[in-house]
Amino acid sequence: MSTEIGQRAEEVAAQYLEEAGFKIIQRNWRNRWAEIDIVAIRSGVTHFIEVKYRKTATHGSGFDYITADKQQRLRRAAMMWMSDKAEDYQIDVIAVSGSAKPENLEYLPNAVSG
Repeated sequence: MSTEIGQRAEEVAAQYLEEAGFKIIQRNWRNRWAEIDIVAIRSGVTHFIEVKYRKTATHGSGFDYITADKQQRLRRAAMMWMSDKAEDYQIDVIAVSGSAKPENLEYLPNAVSG
């Protein structure tokens, strides 16, 4: 996948979240051990959103690529980002397919349990 398509998928996801009432507070957060595509807040809950893009669903949707290992890495990244903050949080996943347009987006809230 080209970086340009991945960035477009993340942009579509961020627009969707903002229209749904989320406040984006950080995008593409990274440290040496972890990364988070989008960090957003809505109703006092911090959401860590993983964006998965797939051109086609031939080998599964973006949701199918959230393996047990990826779930563990997402939990670890959320905890690193939170560090000593005492906030409620959840981990969500957005799957974008095809031409990375809003109509090709699926949102799964609380996709990874803590």
